[in-house]
Amino acid sequence: MSKKEEKVLINEEIVDLTDRVRLVDGEGEPKIVDSSKALEIAYNKGLDLVLVAPNANPPVAKVMDYGKYKYEQEKKKKEAKKKQVKIEVKEIKFTSKIQENDINYKVKHIKEFLEKGKHVKLRVFLRGRELATPEKGFEVINKVWDMISDVAEKQNEPKLEGNYINLLVTPIKKKIKK
Repeated sequence: MSKKEEKVLINEEIVDLTDRVRLVDGEGEPKIVDSSKALEIAYNKGLDLVLVAPNANPPVAKVMDYGKYKYEQEKKKKEAKKKQVKIEVKEIKFTSKIQENDINYKVKHIKEFLEKGKHVKLRVFLRGRELATPEKGFEVINKVWDMISDVAEKQNEPKLEGNYINLLVTPIKKKIKK
């Protein structure tokens, strides 16, 4: 159980916590009863007493099948997780001394990734003395950007970070294919 989830109190745990509860049993209006009486009502129906609103005054308890309730909560979590969009970031590396045909080859792959809706991180690796003149790396990044600007948007400007010049590009919204 994660820290975000609060432990749901059921049956005797509610009796230990509070004297009175607002009971919701599916029959008419909620009523305020002793917690031991509420537990007795739940047991007579063959169900559990579950604390649904512990911060209310008095706390709200509901008569229900706890196993079924827990199952439905898990099912809702799984459904929510399925609906989440996962953004995949592909990384393409260059050097400042890359040849034209190699750039063209990598640009072809970048365009394929962008058409599939993936984000692409362009990285120019600077080695040794190349760090003294990062302009050549920026030239490579800008050259690649000129070749893909029709299918991509810049998330940020090219930036020197350590030995790399980085640029994150994303697909233009209307060009995404699945």
